[in-house]
Amino acid sequence: MTLFRQLDEHLPLHGRLAMGVEYDGSAYCGWQRLKHAASVQAEVEKALSRVAAQAITVHASGRTDSGVHATRQIIHFDPPVLRSEKGWVFGANANLPRDIAVRWVRPVPADFHSRFKALARRYRYVILNQPSRPVLERANTTWCRDPLDEGAMHLAAQALVGEHDFSSFRAAGCQSNTPWRHLHFIEVHRHGPLVVIDVQGNAFLKHMVRNIVGALVTVGRGGGGADYLTGLLAHQDRKLGDVTAPGCGLHFVDSLYDEAWGLPREPLGPNLLAFLGEWTGERELPDCPMIDFRRGKPGATLRMPGPAVEEGCSE
Repeated sequence: MTLFRQLDEHLPLHGRLAMGVEYDGSAYCGWQRLKHAASVQAEVEKALSRVAAQAITVHASGRTDSGVHATRQIIHFDPPVLRSEKGWVFGANANLPRDIAVRWVRPVPADFHSRFKALARRYRYVILNQPSRPVLERANTTWCRDPLDEGAMHLAAQALVGEHDFSSFRAAGCQSNTPWRHLHFIEVHRHGPLVVIDVQGNAFLKHMVRNIVGALVTVGRGGGGADYLTGLLAHQDRKLGDVTAPGCGLHFVDSLYDEAWGLPREPLGPNLLAFLGEWTGERELPDCPMIDFRRGKPGATLRMPGPAVEEGCSE
């Protein structure tokens, strides 16, 4: 599959638009617009508003926290003017800072919603596991100088797969009205000095992935044992949890949607993991009510309580 295609500069795009956005979150308080600090959302809206010469508000597939990066944040908006594909992409990028970029734009049906139509979200946490501190990778990995046993980390992480109360991995300031989430998979692999924690779920609580990573690093260092995360999960108490891993190693790499929406497929990020060769949407999603409901299957309903009831908080 090629990464290169010519952007159309003649045909105006009508109706609701979806965009893929990539950003380095180092300089921002996170995705969501805030009055007191710089945010990715504010920069994107400002750039698009300049292209349209009118105010534009965007909606995203998920929030990311301070310092967290994204390679496939999906947004949507209803443009007040007509612009071509090239006009939106090049125009936005010309007005964005160097640490944020629009990757693509597509027209979508009026009932598409980047948040409420998402079937899953996927993150990758990248740890540089070596004795010396990183230089070139310092902004997009977390450094761990102690040897890590990635096999033990992977084994311990499997206790989290499925639908659980993730209160022990939930930040105190999380706004979600339920701690239940459905983790589709979590894998821990080593690639030379890189230890990659790859996790996908229907949605995530605030700091959930970073708190999971903090616990897994404890296991990797030889503490806690194979049932360490099983015990933390059972406590359902963040005060009994482990440390929160830094935001710099976390990458929001995918939001998955039904293929009927026609969104582009891209290689999963970050680019320093391109050798893994996996593209978006290749894995089968689990059979669960939320996915059936969002795909519009006849008779599908959301049950209570369930992990898809509220998705107000995420990493």
